[in-house]
Amino acid sequence: MIVTREELAEICIEAKDENKTVVFTNGCFDLIHAGHVIYLFDAKSYGDVLVVGLNSDDSVKRLKGKNRPLNKENDRAVVLSALEPVDYVTIFDEDTPYELIQILKPDVLVKGGDYNHDTIVGADIVEENGGKVVVVPLLDGRSTSAIIEKIKAG
Repeated sequence: MIVTREELAEICIEAKDENKTVVFTNGCFDLIHAGHVIYLFDAKSYGDVLVVGLNSDDSVKRLKGKNRPLNKENDRAVVLSALEPVDYVTIFDEDTPYELIQILKPDVLVKGGDYNHDTIVGADIVEENGGKVVVVPLLDGRSTSAIIEKIKAG
């Protein structure tokens, strides 16, 4: 389900009141591939409710360059929300999800193996609130950038 950050804040409070574990991850998810899907299933395995923070179009442009994203934020959000492990998607416009993590205070923060604990934005917030930070392995050879390069190469 696609929700605003305000709606999501309420959803997270209700989930925690019901003793459910809220898991948060984030990303651009421009071209969904097997690596994304496996990553999201891994993330969901750490709790009851999987929340995905999705970078807005403007945010992706600032992070990835003027030719990105390939798919508009609403389209990316629809695809993400249709995936089985994903419970909620919210779009954020900042370059990092720090502010969103401050608002949601998830129990678990999950990032892929291209990160380490020291480079995970919001790890401090989650741990200060008694939560944990998890780095899950990535599926080798799967990336949106690699797909784009393959398409360009013809």
